Amino acid sequence: MHVFNQLREYYWSERRYFFISILCLMTVTGLGLVYPNLFRYLIDNVIANERYEEVPLLAVSVFAVMALKATFQFLHGSFSAKLGNQTAYNLREALYRKLQFLSFQYYDKARTGDLMSRLTADLQAVRDFVGFGFVQILNVFMMFTFGMLMMLSINWQLTLITLAAMPFLVFTAIRFEGRIHPAFRLIRKSMSTMTTTVQENITGVRTVKSFAREPHEIEKFAERNTDYKDNNVITSGIWAKFFPLMELFANLSIVLLLGAGGWMAINEIVTLGELVAFYSLVGYIIQPMWGIGFHINNFTQSKAAGERLLEILHQYVHVKNKEHARVLDPEKVQGHVRFEGVTFAYGESQKAAVEDFNLDAPAGSVIGLLGGTGSGKSTIIQLLFRAYQAKQGRITLDGQDIRDVTLESLRSQMAVVFQETFLFSSTIRNNIAYGVEDVTQEQIEQAARLSKAHDFIMELPLGYDTVVGERGLGLSGGQKQRIAIARALLLNPKILILDDATSAVDMETEHEIQQGFQEVMKDRTTFIIAHRISSLKHADEIIVLDHGKVVQRGTHEQLMKVPGPYLDTYNIQFSDQPVLSLDAEPASIGKPSYGGGHVQQAAEEEQQTQRESAAASSYTKRRGLVT
Repeated sequence: MHVFNQLREYYWSERRYFFISILCLMTVTGLGLVYPNLFRYLIDNVIANERYEEVPLLAVSVFAVMALKATFQFLHGSFSAKLGNQTAYNLREALYRKLQFLSFQYYDKARTGDLMSRLTADLQAVRDFVGFGFVQILNVFMMFTFGMLMMLSINWQLTLITLAAMPFLVFTAIRFEGRIHPAFRLIRKSMSTMTTTVQENITGVRTVKSFAREPHEIEKFAERNTDYKDNNVITSGIWAKFFPLMELFANLSIVLLLGAGGWMAINEIVTLGELVAFYSLVGYIIQPMWGIGFHINNFTQSKAAGERLLEILHQYVHVKNKEHARVLDPEKVQGHVRFEGVTFAYGESQKAAVEDFNLDAPAGSVIGLLGGTGSGKSTIIQLLFRAYQAKQGRITLDGQDIRDVTLESLRSQMAVVFQETFLFSSTIRNNIAYGVEDVTQEQIEQAARLSKAHDFIMELPLGYDTVVGERGLGLSGGQKQRIAIARALLLNPKILILDDATSAVDMETEHEIQQGFQEVMKDRTTFIIAHRISSLKHADEIIVLDHGKVVQRGTHEQLMKVPGPYLDTYNIQFSDQPVLSLDAEPASIGKPSYGGGHVQQAAEEEQQTQRESAAASSYTKRRGLVT
């Protein structure tokens, strides 16, 4: 019961339902003892003395007891259901709240299917036990206790003989619980694995079909399904082994009663009515004992499920507010960001993703980050909005260590557009307005125009009321990215973070979005991560990273005058132009000539896109960068 003791805060507040349910069940149990006594009175007092005029009264009495018992059974079921459902509600709220505040470090390892299994099947198992299972276990003890006391009041010798087999039944039940609990844990685990497999397959259905991997996915699911089936078969084997034994010991009590009770009745030690009452009482005791296996099964399932829920509830939050953390005043935030000797690694034994990183970004400045895959660009941004906690050094905002301010007030001053765009299954309007509570249609459209999303939105049948599918299905990558940019711009943050935000749009759209950014980035600190130099050339400072270390930094003009990866990248991305020497004047990047009409413009943009795509791959190979 240690698991349920830890879950106590989620059901103890509803203890009034629990005690009322117990009271009703005790009444039902007590009324169940009336039947054997009525039978004894019928045989010994009515039939034996031929007082048949009392039979109608006894029949009415039985009916009244049955009606009263049914009423209290209804009340017991009603209050038990309220207890179980309220407990499930409290747990569901606590689990969801916990998931909202768990850090990125947890979600890096968590599996969606496993979490869904815990929040559905495991939660249901706990609900069933708290609402009904625990009360039924108490009912087993109450029926056994009340029935035995009634039997002792009739004849204590026959009671001891009849209950001689009960210790064997209890011992078998305890052994059964010890074997069945680990088995149910394996079932829960295999169910979680199978659910995760299904979730990943549905999420990545386009990848599966594009690689024609349907047979592989079917085989992989078959393995998970077989594992789940085998665990259930093993569990069924345990049931098949112990349940007949428990039923044998339960029926042995009846055999002892008939043998010893019959001999006593013949020798007039007990009356025939008392023997019939005894038989009813033994059935009254054995019935819950037969069900003890089911109750143990219910208990062990819910115990295993509760352990999995507690794993989430007790999960350590790596990034959280310090005690007495300050709340940032939005009116006073300027956006001056400093990194001072920041070092961070994703694991204790892993190599540092960022090492001794220093940066001074005055309010309103634009900082560009360039580097290959695994160079640490996104890590720097994630440390800034405290997705992870820096191991060494510190990050300040307007002179305040970001660890000394609340997460909510810190992140409310930032807007992030990630490379992997996520849209909710809702309308485009709701997706754009996600980060703002009170917003007008005019503000939404203004943000959409700045991100160059307004035109294609208006071409949709329902415009801004168009419902996008899960994760934005139904829209192109560029369209989803533009909606995500509009969502960030609507926040009007002091710090704007663009993590390769235009990677999924064409060159022309990127150029138009950047023009919109020029207006948006005024008076706000902006961090831009990009592989295209054309996205970074306007930055006040460009930082080139390699394996978590700064290898170059400066403005576009400065970096074009010195040998290094920045100049190499420029020459690769613009390989159709003459390779620049160190004393050459920097070329204008990202501004191809559009003279010659729209067709020539589109052709040049397509060529530029191909050059930059090849540049990213070539640069990574030349620099030896790894993920």
